[in-house]
Amino acid sequence: MNRHALGILVGCTAAAACGGRSGPGSGPPLPAAALAAIDTAMLMGHIRALSADSMMGRAPGTAGEDKAVAYIEAQFKALGLKPGNTDGTYIQRVPLVGITVKGAPMMTFAKAGKTESLKWRDDYVAWTKHVATSASIKNSDLVFVGYGVEAPEFNWDDYKGFDAAGKTLVMLVNDPPLADTSQFGGPRMTYYGRWTYKFEQGAKHKAAGVIVIHETGPAGYPFSVVQGNAAEKFDLVTPDKNMSRSNIEAWITLDKAKALFAMAGQDFDSLKSRAATRDFKPVPLGVTASLTLDNTLRTVDSRNVIARLDGSDPVLKDEYVIYDAHWDHFGIGAKVNGDSIYNGAADNATGTAGLIAIAKAFTAMPTPPKRSILFLAVTAEEQGLLGSAYYATQPIYPLAKTAAVINMDVLNTAGETADLTVIGLGASELDDYARFAAAEQGRTLRPDAEPEKGFYYRSDHFNFAKEGVPAFYAEGGIEFIGKPPEYGKQKRDEYTTKYYHTPQDDIKPDWDLRGAVKDLDLYLAMGYRVAEAAKIPEWRPGNEFKAARDRMLGKGGPVEQKP
Repeated sequence: MNRHALGILVGCTAAAACGGRSGPGSGPPLPAAALAAIDTAMLMGHIRALSADSMMGRAPGTAGEDKAVAYIEAQFKALGLKPGNTDGTYIQRVPLVGITVKGAPMMTFAKAGKTESLKWRDDYVAWTKHVATSASIKNSDLVFVGYGVEAPEFNWDDYKGFDAAGKTLVMLVNDPPLADTSQFGGPRMTYYGRWTYKFEQGAKHKAAGVIVIHETGPAGYPFSVVQGNAAEKFDLVTPDKNMSRSNIEAWITLDKAKALFAMAGQDFDSLKSRAATRDFKPVPLGVTASLTLDNTLRTVDSRNVIARLDGSDPVLKDEYVIYDAHWDHFGIGAKVNGDSIYNGAADNATGTAGLIAIAKAFTAMPTPPKRSILFLAVTAEEQGLLGSAYYATQPIYPLAKTAAVINMDVLNTAGETADLTVIGLGASELDDYARFAAAEQGRTLRPDAEPEKGFYYRSDHFNFAKEGVPAFYAEGGIEFIGKPPEYGKQKRDEYTTKYYHTPQDDIKPDWDLRGAVKDLDLYLAMGYRVAEAAKIPEWRPGNEFKAARDRMLGKGGPVEQKP
């Protein structure tokens, strides 16, 4: 059977041949030539090229970046896309600083003459954001601040006015686990649960250091993923050289956290239970921490790669739909099972290949859509979503004129599914576009099965959402056609435990990209219809990002735009 018999219906109208479906998210049929442009062989070819050993793991600031950027730029040029930067190039420079900790420094906890030394990488991982050759804490008082959350809308404050200046704060990862699902996100992690938020809040309170306790379940990944931060860390260079951040930002293992609490004469489980209540107050542990990080520094002009397809409408061509994917991975690092090249085949050669594939599909259309399409391959996602953060705060095209962002990060490599997992389902009207396109494929949408892991805040679309632009991110479904019900979870768990952020993230012999192609067809349909729509998508009422969009558009409500 032709794959398009299982894909987006071609040549139908939303009100007739497509089963009479119409309404939010509906739109014109996709040109057949666009769908025909995406196939498994082409997709695999790009994945193979981007994840080859010759790409050296695609780390920012290395020869691997040069190779990856050149490859993506060459693909955009070959498709006839225009340079995406207004300076006439395909490149947006992203100023980064790379900070590498020298050696294997010890962190020391001390109380009443007793000390506990933590081994670098085995027991803890730390870094500094300071653009400086050293950073330290010395005999800094440790204070447990629960989840480190200040959320006035939920009447929640873990600090209770505590003066944290000069202290080192110890925090739990994720949100407070409350039975009341109307608080925070219920089972869904909010941004308050993200480790990035916790470090930001510590800096806001002028803490000398912030230590997050790692727990695999609440974090959503094993400590081995945290250990990847022991390598060079990148950050955007701010005017104050990041000196407003805490001196030290760190993670420690659960075992060492429990040992710390025992040294303080406290029971970890008891304090953790107390931290899940509104009455919780900071608990000084009576233990001090000392650590000095000596660093080597280098500045890097990394690169986002951006191409443009101009819209066909004289007015709406000045509005944009962005497709994005991150091209970077971890380069060459510590050997794991004899391999030191972190190829990042799934993460995110697949997404970058998908970006190129969708670009090819749009260029195959007889007439471009009304709005313009931007294809954005961003740098330094693995270093904290830095490339997308730079574009979102230094946009080449106004965010107020950006209708939507569709992000691709790790495509489905395990076959076709009857569903699609939408991260943050219910956030915006982009779900309506996804639902309509999925129905054309005979598929359904499902919410994230692990909302507690905060995946919505862990990929590049988040930086656009934070600024107010409706942003969509989906993962492959879990209901695999012709496979037992548990197959999807098994494949997901296998990837997380064996391959995620390791040199073993290579192309596997059993990869089946038919599901990835089906998902790309769906993303193609979404972006095309947003680009053709009479009005831009909106956030749902009550969404945490709606206020930013309303401010961006300069009024209390969304702007309706006519073609």
